[in-house]
Amino acid sequence: MDHKAEKVLIVEPEDSLREDIVAALSEAGYRVSTDYREGMKAVLAFEPDVVILGADPPQLDCCDLLSEIKGSEHTRNIRVVMVSPGGPAERTRGLDLGADDILSLPFDPQELRSRVRSQLRNKSIADESEERFHLAESNRSATQQVVTAVNEERRTLRVGGLATAAVLVVAALAFLFSYRRTQEQNTRVYAAITRLQAGVLTQQQLMERSRRALQDRDHGPSPASDPQKLELQKKSADLRSEIAIDKTENASALQIQLAAVENRLAKIETEGKFAERIIQAYEPSVCLIHVVLAFREHTTGSRLRYAGVTSSGEPATDEHNNPLVSLTGSGPEVHLDVFGTGFLVSDTGRILTNHHVAEPWWENDDLKEMLDQGVEPVIAEMTAYFPGVPNGIAVNTEKISPAADVAVVKGNISGLRIKQIILADSRRSAVSGGPVVLLGYPTALDAILARAGTETLQSIATASKGDPKQVMEELARRNLIRPTTTQGHIGAVLPDKIVYDAQTTSGGSGGPLFNNEGKVIGINFAMVREFGGSNFAIPVAYGQSMLRP
Repeated sequence: MDHKAEKVLIVEPEDSLREDIVAALSEAGYRVSTDYREGMKAVLAFEPDVVILGADPPQLDCCDLLSEIKGSEHTRNIRVVMVSPGGPAERTRGLDLGADDILSLPFDPQELRSRVRSQLRNKSIADESEERFHLAESNRSATQQVVTAVNEERRTLRVGGLATAAVLVVAALAFLFSYRRTQEQNTRVYAAITRLQAGVLTQQQLMERSRRALQDRDHGPSPASDPQKLELQKKSADLRSEIAIDKTENASALQIQLAAVENRLAKIETEGKFAERIIQAYEPSVCLIHVVLAFREHTTGSRLRYAGVTSSGEPATDEHNNPLVSLTGSGPEVHLDVFGTGFLVSDTGRILTNHHVAEPWWENDDLKEMLDQGVEPVIAEMTAYFPGVPNGIAVNTEKISPAADVAVVKGNISGLRIKQIILADSRRSAVSGGPVVLLGYPTALDAILARAGTETLQSIATASKGDPKQVMEELARRNLIRPTTTQGHIGAVLPDKIVYDAQTTSGGSGGPLFNNEGKVIGINFAMVREFGGSNFAIPVAYGQSMLRP
């Protein structure tokens, strides 16, 4: 596990306690500093992700430091874990003062590391939410330009049919129209393989997309380097060494600790094997859904188009190099490519996914203003790509759930021999604490591009000419489309959702969530992100109700 970007500042005057905390965190690979004498200056200089705050550091009031950290715009997202030797009253006081977590003394090193990991997840979510807010603010003016331009053109069409060009910022369009869970990935993918760019430029962009995806994969956690498993293996080896040396009565206590560690290791091994069985059985049944959106004027049905194209096939632009769009343009239609996950649940080609995958504009507040102005998104094309199938399968929306974020889409799979996935038939199939496996495409094209070599990408870029549809077809033809796997445990089973903790990136919207019996208990969705380390799935019963005659 790579913590090179994760820093912890320890503000604790007691030498022995400070050394214990340093040892526990340094062993896990975090960058640790104990230089806190300058107070807030030290925080600003080190820029920690987490601060471990003693209850009564000398030369500075811990409460004042905590207030300064949480009160500053530059440091408010830093997570503060306060150590407390007291009882419930002292721990409550710490939380009331603004601490994000309280660690009771004496502490267990593994519990400390777990709490730090949890706070790092919370910080990551807070940072991302703040970044999205700033992005939304920066795009607000661009959005207004789109609405104003479309309104002007509609008025012109009514009075005499004269066309006027509207300035559209492509980055703002991608931000507005992509569904929530994958909006960042879709914006990058749209920019990387936009259908109107061709030749060397498109090849270069595809190669850059691949390089970034490969870097993300290499820096991310992998099953082969599971930090929890590695930590337990090291603990087991250490205990065995101690038992071999210590022949006194302490050996009995060490044997008990060793047995507990070995039991946990065995549990991890068992869960890993059940995940492998699910992958082998059902990976070919989990598809990547590619949705192409177009945009039309509500009353006339006119499609939004680029105003024109240059001799090189690129969209005509204004003096600021922004593509020009128009409801009466002569260029290609303005399209947006979005991605999601689905899984086969019948031999007639029915696929379960999310409502917001089948209709990406559903409950998207960012689209409301444009919808109010009479410009609406429509499905231009929807295609499912199954692993091992050399071409895409056209699919259409069959049913939309009125009660949950669930949809059924359907395509012709005759002759393909794709295995349908088994759905659990009881709520008792989902139990708090139980292991789960999620299959899906959480990064859309990123993970797929990361698996492709340089030569393959060069060939795909040349063959596709930058058309996203052709890129997908080339990936399918080369058997490069395969879902990724996420393992975790169920945290809570609620009437309308299953909450589960995942050790890696949250799964793709619409992906199947399996229990340890190899049955689907939920349909992953990605509408809520303000809960650190947690994913959410719709109970599969909502999907089953839509499959009944």
